[in-house]
Amino acid sequence: MQKRQLLKAFVAVPLLSALALSGCSKKETVVKVGATAGPHAEVVEAAAKEAAKDGLKVQVVEFSDYLGPDKALAEKSLDLNVYQHEPFLKNFNANQKTDLVSVGPAILMRMGIYSNKVKSPAELRNGALIGIPNDPTNGGRGLQLLEAAGLIKLREGAGFKATVADVVDNPKKLVLKELEAAQLPRSLDDLDAAAITMNYVMSAGLDPSKQGIFLEGKDAPLAVMVIAARPDNKDSEAVKKFVKAYHSEAVKKFIADKYKGTIVPAW
Repeated sequence: MQKRQLLKAFVAVPLLSALALSGCSKKETVVKVGATAGPHAEVVEAAAKEAAKDGLKVQVVEFSDYLGPDKALAEKSLDLNVYQHEPFLKNFNANQKTDLVSVGPAILMRMGIYSNKVKSPAELRNGALIGIPNDPTNGGRGLQLLEAAGLIKLREGAGFKATVADVVDNPKKLVLKELEAAQLPRSLDDLDAAAITMNYVMSAGLDPSKQGIFLEGKDAPLAVMVIAARPDNKDSEAVKKFVKAYHSEAVKKFIADKYKGTIVPAW
């Protein structure tokens, strides 16, 4: 009897140890999501709260530039990023020989012309200094916005790849100054106006209703931001869970309450 009990004890010890090790080795599912500081990161944080309810831990990594999140995603330092429109994503892929993909729409963010000196494009003086983003896609977008406002005319067919060399008519002889997108809000006092994307408008505390003198239409194609992933993880369960959380009613309500219609869901 004693031998049998002793044998049971020896069997039980490794069994309990195995169970303990099994419990300790169970890994929590974690995804790293890159976003530019401001509304993109804020909405991802709201989505992270929803994702947690589904057993997914989201680590938000903030960036202050437009290239960092895509580089980090391509290098597998991130699992996803949320901060760009699809033309920008395609341009990055073409230039960097990467194949990042969109896995769903994010938010609608309109670019606008902002000024601390005038109330409308018509008030801009001859020779006014106008800032535009210096990255390829948003630079062209800014030029198209200036054209839509009646300030310049671009070469036919230039599209969103337009550069300052594509300006064929500039009645007011505007001086176009290319700057880092994040620097444009801080440079408004030195400029007469600037074409600024909405994420930097909001992170800088600009007021579209007061400083925005001309805004993109709500159906502007480059205003639709996307959630980006890599081909190797785009169909993973974790990515699907994050997209589901991002597209939740709770996140939609957060956007409505936080941004009062300035930013709206794109889904």
